Amino acid sequence: MYRDFAFLYDQLMADIDYEEWYLYIKDIMEKFNKNPKTILEMACGTGKLSYYFARDGFDLTCFDLSPDMLSIAYNKLIKFRNVTILNQNMVDFYINKKFDGIISICDSINYITDKDNLLRTFKNVKNHLTQDGIFIFDINSYYKLKKIIGNNTFVEDRKDLFYIWQNYFDDKNSISEFYLTFFIREDKDHFRRFDEEHMEKAYKIEEIVELLKLAGFSKIYYYDGFTFDDPSKKSERINFVVLP
Repeated sequence: MYRDFAFLYDQLMADIDYEEWYLYIKDIMEKFNKNPKTILEMACGTGKLSYYFARDGFDLTCFDLSPDMLSIAYNKLIKFRNVTILNQNMVDFYINKKFDGIISICDSINYITDKDNLLRTFKNVKNHLTQDGIFIFDINSYYKLKKIIGNNTFVEDRKDLFYIWQNYFDDKNSISEFYLTFFIREDKDHFRRFDEEHMEKAYKIEEIVELLKLAGFSKIYYYDGFTFDDPSKKSERINFVVLP
């Protein structure tokens, strides 16, 4: 779960165009002839995507497991009257309503490292989705987690921030372990250090499809990230579109 890292998240993810991501989701909805009024965003993080749904008038409910991430999302979304923000977990969330669209982006699904828990998540989504609803999510591909992130170390040195990102890929369990060490400038002569550990499960497309079918979904589509093309062996992000 994101803690201190939450307050650096937007800074470190500045290269991601969330408005473009939002427009891609809108394109998916148009392609599948969906015009949802109510949206549930799972693992909304700091609310970067949520902002665009809120801005454009959707009835938006969003939740995250991390209170620190939600505190930042709250500051982004407080001005909107069409947003409900909750502290819940993807695996066992409960909201007393159904939604026309359920969305999860930025490989949040990979953080569910147990297949039984992922099945519970998908069943939960099915129970919260309207009969004519749409479920959109993405994953970091198996290829990306094993071959690109893999057992590599990444270092970045910015003016007021230095971090080391060490990775270990567990072949037996297909788990990618991330060890992050941050040094943040506090004043001219001092940096503050903190460490975080994160894990993502590397799922193959067929594993995701199998779990979705077990959860009761009948129409499952998947694409190379941000396109409507078939994934290749070297696709780094896979986007799923799922209908009841």
